Amino acid sequence: MSTGLSFLCVIGFIIIHLFTRHLKFLRRKPRSQFLSIAGGIAVAYVFLHLLPELGDFQEELKGEGLLSFFEHHIYMIALFGLVLFYGLEQFVKTSHKHRTDASSIEHHAGVFWVHIGTFALYNFSIGYLLVREEFTGSLGPWAFFVALGVHFITIDSSLDEQHDKDYEKYGRWLLTASILLGWATGVVTEIHPFILSYLVALLAGGIILNVMKEELPEERESSYPAFFGGVFGYTVLLLLI
Repeated sequence: MSTGLSFLCVIGFIIIHLFTRHLKFLRRKPRSQFLSIAGGIAVAYVFLHLLPELGDFQEELKGEGLLSFFEHHIYMIALFGLVLFYGLEQFVKTSHKHRTDASSIEHHAGVFWVHIGTFALYNFSIGYLLVREEFTGSLGPWAFFVALGVHFITIDSSLDEQHDKDYEKYGRWLLTASILLGWATGVVTEIHPFILSYLVALLAGGIILNVMKEELPEERESSYPAFFGGVFGYTVLLLLI
């Protein structure tokens, strides 16, 4: 993607991070259908774009690195990304259950920084990919922006619900800075394809887990028709590009 266009995407993502918490309809019960649509779009993006890209990386990197003896090691990294984010979510839930005294409040602060720090790395990867990602058509960059933009709205809504004032005061600014830093890194330098492939794999695993976390629990009262609509609509869009 060109530097100018990728910077416009960065600005769009920054706006999403800073203002999603003001979209009150995202917190209503039953769950906003928009979030289910966003989940469907993100899933379609992973299966129709990121996973095929991982297949290309797997072919290019055969024989390289310490994990070359694993036939499908790049998919193992994606699996690790899913497990990592699942572990973080369980860690945060356990922390919330034990916030009963001063020491647990201090512990929660540590949990917040671990949680938000991991998402900062997640955002850094996306910022870098904004510059280094290659698209075959003129609509490709906008499809990329739409998929990750609505996914960011889902993530922001979840982090705001979990961490509230901490996220408002620190979290959203750190996520904003990390995606900008990732973009700047992509502009001035080029990461080795071996590392880039791992960033994409972790991103794929993270997106899958975050969508599952938001859509599957019964208490979320998610909308299957809205989720299916997101999957179908974005799939049609990718097929037309």
